[in-house]
Amino acid sequence: MTRSFSRRKAGFTLIELLVVIAIIAILIGLLLPAVQKVREAAARMQCSNNLKQMAIALHSYHDAVNKLPAARDNNNFSAHAYILPYIEQDNVYKLINFTLPYDNAANATAAATKIKTFVCPSDSASSVPAAWAQNNYRVNQGSGILWGLPSTDPSNTNYGFPTPNGPFFVNSATKITAITDGTSNTAMVSEHPVGSFNAGAFSPHNTQRLGQSVGLYPATADEAVQMCESVGYQNAQYNGMYNTGAPWIYGYHSTTVYFHVGPPNSRSCMYPGGRIGTAARSTHTNGVNLAMCDGSVRFVNNSIQLATWRGMGSMAGGEVLANQCPTQRIRPCASTRFC
Repeated sequence: MTRSFSRRKAGFTLIELLVVIAIIAILIGLLLPAVQKVREAAARMQCSNNLKQMAIALHSYHDAVNKLPAARDNNNFSAHAYILPYIEQDNVYKLINFTLPYDNAANATAAATKIKTFVCPSDSASSVPAAWAQNNYRVNQGSGILWGLPSTDPSNTNYGFPTPNGPFFVNSATKITAITDGTSNTAMVSEHPVGSFNAGAFSPHNTQRLGQSVGLYPATADEAVQMCESVGYQNAQYNGMYNTGAPWIYGYHSTTVYFHVGPPNSRSCMYPGGRIGTAARSTHTNGVNLAMCDGSVRFVNNSIQLATWRGMGSMAGGEVLANQCPTQRIRPCASTRFC
């Protein structure tokens, strides 16, 4: 007697296939955020390293000429331009003619040269024009709101304003010995992403212009912060400096300098009479990287007390500050005064 056997073909049923696809989708969904976190951590560490290299370069410059470079000299060159030889960019440094204005055609090649040390990997900066190389790191002018030096003319609206209290300002020549608050307690360099480079494109990294028609003339840092936060950055009438963060060769409050007026990742605004509040900002989560004047680098949380942050901005204010160690930082604090 002959027996017949029916054989089932091997393979997935439709339901089994859908289950497998669903499991794979779930695994991908779990994996992508983890990969993103790893990438961001790596970018933040590279950003921290860039700040470290800049702090070392600024000290090397000081060792060579017995002063820190000015935030802006008479030809509008930035501190960044002067430290090029100390970050292995001597060839670019030799392209610059410091006897001519920064934007002279003779300096165009240098202005367009991308310097890796000046670029945070978290900021793609795809909008920056090719002729203007980007910069994500800015030197500290202090906690005052006046860009430049106060006027000596009693009729000037900025008469009587204090001189900037940070290590870097217009035509400054700060010696390390002048940082009497201590180099470990005084900020040197922090971060800021580039702007939109488009007059019609709004970005929180643009600098808002609060004009005379609005009647906003802040007399103090507190007033400047309040006024800046009261306007929407997507309001066209306030979209002032949208080409912020380039070129690195230009010493300017929207390019290579920041202020300790508002807290980390707050808004940046400019007011009539040359009063400014350019904040430290980043694309990192919850805070900014900050290089101190002793060369150390730390991650400062957005929640730091404003008085502490402003105290870090001044170099000889003698502030007595509370310990402000945030829960999120790159490494343990070197100072018990703040993080």
